[in-house]
Amino acid sequence: MSIETAEYVLADGGLAQVRLDITGMTCASCAVRIEKRLNRIDGVDATVNYATEQATVSFETNRITPDDLLAAVSGIGYHATLPPPPPTAAGPTPHQDANDRRVDAPDDPATAHLRNLRQRLLVSAVLAVPVVVLSMVGPLQFDNWQWLALTLASPVVVWGGWPFHRAAWLNARHRATTMDTLISVGTLAAYIWSLYALFVGNAGKVGMRMNFELTLRRDASTEHLYLE
Repeated sequence: MSIETAEYVLADGGLAQVRLDITGMTCASCAVRIEKRLNRIDGVDATVNYATEQATVSFETNRITPDDLLAAVSGIGYHATLPPPPPTAAGPTPHQDANDRRVDAPDDPATAHLRNLRQRLLVSAVLAVPVVVLSMVGPLQFDNWQWLALTLASPVVVWGGWPFHRAAWLNARHRATTMDTLISVGTLAAYIWSLYALFVGNAGKVGMRMNFELTLRRDASTEHLYLE
């Protein structure tokens, strides 16, 4: 016999099962990390599904609370929430208030997270396309084009890539690496080298052109940018 509450399902023997909605996962290794973290708690048995962004957790109610599970997930850099309770027949619908007036339902964390990522993707794509074209098509390069490329690429690396950098830093603090680490390190390495080439090397000179080449001359290394 089990009893379903607004937060979780109570079962016999002092056990309960809860489903957590998780945001912030970017690859399967993230799900593995969360699953391992939850299962290290005494009295907890958890499985995490990366595809559905949910965790199914069984726990002992006399030792663990749902808030403990949420804190454990938050502690390693991800965000977990309990699913909202189902609407009751007697109460107002999620899109109506007590006076039967239509109101906008607040976004759940997963929807807000996706909206934020979509905004970053669209803005970054608009800024990145000109950088790629200027960097790869030599005839389109004009005097000081490299500084325009830097101006356009900087928001993409810093603002557009912030979720990856943040996740990589949190993973590094826990001595772990994920796909976020690969993306963050790769983009920052290319960006920092380009800054060096522009401000210290020869890439910042007026009239600099960067033609596509299959090989790289040693004496021309500081004339090449990797902003694209």
